[in-house]
Parts: sequence; C-alpha cells; structure tokens
Amino acid sequence: MGWAAVDAAARGRTEHAPTLADYPDHLVRRTSFISGGHHGWRISAIETPRSKPTPWKIVVITGAPSWAEYWADTLAELPQDREMIVVDRPGYAASEPAHPVHDIRVQAEALAPVLKAARGQKVLLVGQSYGAAIAAIMAEQNPRQVAGLVLLSGFFGEAGPTARWLLDVGSRTLKLIPRDLRHAVIEVKGQKAQLRHAEQALSRLRVPIHMIHGDKDDFAPLEVAERMAAETVTRRPIRVVRTRRCQSFSQRRPGRGADRRHRGLHSAAKAALELSLAQSARALGHQTRFGLIQGRNTAVATANPITTIQGGALAMARNT
Repeated sequence: MGWAAVDAAARGRTEHAPTLADYPDHLVRRTSFISGGHHGWRISAIETPRSKPTPWKIVVITGAPSWAEYWADTLAELPQDREMIVVDRPGYAASEPAHPVHDIRVQAEALAPVLKAARGQKVLLVGQSYGAAIAAIMAEQNPRQVAGLVLLSGFFGEAGPTARWLLDVGSRTLKLIPRDLRHAVIEVKGQKAQLRHAEQALSRLRVPIHMIHGDKDDFAPLEVAERMAAETVTRRPIRVVRTRRCQSFSQRRPGRGADRRHRGLHSAAKAALELSLAQSARALGHQTRFGLIQGRNTAVATANPITTIQGGALAMARNT
C-alpha cells in the first residue's frame, strides 16, 4: 500500500492500482456521485455495469487508506445477478475534499447517496476495516435502504502489531508521506473516541449483521472485533465468521501477487457475502428465523480459506 501511494503521488495519479488497463469497461468502470449532507463533494467509486437492476446491490465502504480499485478483482468476478459499487471515501483518491474528514458521522452522511437503489432492489452494506464503523452508522441512519450489514476485517480503535508499527512510522513522518497515507494515519489515530456512535448505531439495527474476520489479522485484531460484538447489545445477534489462517482483507489485489492467506480471505469474504445475502433475504421474507444461537449476543462460524462460490451458490461455512 505504501509504495503504491508513493508511486501514484510521483506520477500524479489518483488510482494506486489502475483498473482500466486490466478490466474492460463492461466489467468494471469508474463512476462518481455528489455527497450527501449538503457538502457538495464529488465522491469517486468503481462499479459493475448492469443492463438492468439486479435483485441485490452490494455497497462497499473501504478502509484507510480508502482505495476502491483494490476491489476490482472481486467486482470483475461478480455474477450477473449481483451489482456492486465500492467507494473512495471523502479525502482519498479522486474523491473530494482534499483534506481529511475526521468525523465518522460526517463520512456516513456524505456517503449516504451510494445507498440509492432501484425499485425493488435490496442493498447489502459492507464496511471494510476503518469503513466498518462508518457503515454501521450509515445503516442506522438509512434503515429503509439497508437490508443487511457486513463488517469485514472491522477496525475498532485498537491496532494490531503491524498497524501499530505503521502508525508510529507514519506519525513520525506525517509531513513527508503521500496525502492518502497521511489522511489514513490521522483518521485511525482519531477513531477510538468516536466508536460510541458506531456502537449506538449497531444497537438500533434490525437487519442481520455479520462480522467477517481473519484469525491471523495483525492490522485489526479479531479479538477486538469479537469483544465489540459480544459487548454491544443488539436487536439481532451479530454473527461472527472467522476465516482460518487468514490475515486482514487488506487492500491488496488477490489476483496479482497476494499470497495464499490473502486469496483465502478474498474467497471466504465473497462466500460470506453470499451467506449474508441469503440470510438477509430470509429475514426480509419472514420465511425462517435468523438461525443463531439463542441466549448469546454473537454466533460464530468458521470459514475455510479455500472456499469459492460457483454459480452464485454458497459453499462456505460450517455450523450455518
């Protein structure tokens, strides 16, 4: 991530891993929208073009740094009956403004227009890493537009060893590092005091909530996410899906140089998204109960890291 930011800054690019050279426009394309909250910012994103609305739209709120193009592999592999859009959050890549937006509530307000869906279309909202807390607030602020929430490698105020080292180095060289890395350091160091807003939002949600996390995550530790899930009193139990021997769903492109651990979480994440879609659909249709352990605030499933989705069908989890 760091070298990609340096290279992009040196070349004057806003994309850190350009997608246009790798994917034809009918698979993955750039788009933008005007932010909510009367801020007037133009927000950049990548999306899957579709000739007609699909039953489900998957909206991804990225982490820190917020670079949507690192999701391009996932978008390119998406079945035709799914639609996905991934945003560059305010202050990153080609998204306005040029300064960091510290307040996660302002970020949630600004990104709300991305939840707009076609008539009859359901939205699955995904928050990745730092974006998890923002997505939780978005879901609570827009209850009629979100049918399910996924917190993917969620970062909740406490950094793992690798992230602590990066934050320390970044803090010492804040004036020297590229803008997006500088904004990431500023955001992450200021998040913990704001987490009460995300916790309050989670407690009010009525939709299914999944946490998907690698058990070897050294950026955003699994135990921190599990503790938040256990201690936050929610209307529905939060389902925690652990991906074994996997690190963070970091912003590396699984098809281009990532090791097996990262590819495993990429596959398990795709499968868990399908699980979330299925359970959100059942909850909306009132056809079945959510299927979680009674008397506990969280339920845990273990995902095999070599899981794949074939034909859009789920073939992932144990204990589901």
